[in-house]
Amino acid sequence: MKEVREMICISCPLGCRLTIEKDGDNLKVSGNLCKRGEKYGIEEFTAPKRLVTSIVPVKDGKIRMVSVKTSDTIPKELIFPTLEILKTTIVEAPVKIGDVIVKNVLDTGIDIIATKSVNKI
Repeated sequence: MKEVREMICISCPLGCRLTIEKDGDNLKVSGNLCKRGEKYGIEEFTAPKRLVTSIVPVKDGKIRMVSVKTSDTIPKELIFPTLEILKTTIVEAPVKIGDVIVKNVLDTGIDIIATKSVNKI
């Protein structure tokens, strides 16, 4: 049975309207104007991933929270488990941009890193 999905590609600023057709084990992407669109469509259809951003509290910092993100995209089904880990995470100042806040989150090989610097009080 043929399965068809439509989506907007976010790989580049063009925002192509993609149509992905799955027929058995074959995937066909149409509507893309570049090769990145084909790759994006296949990945989004088979194993969607997302970059996760959040904030965590900072102990003894000049500001109380620091913004963080995953160092790479993680499988979509791990977003909420990742956020649960971040709910219980507290960092101590000073924090520098790029500091690893959580190493290898959920055994993905992806780190949670700081996206802002916070000085100590």
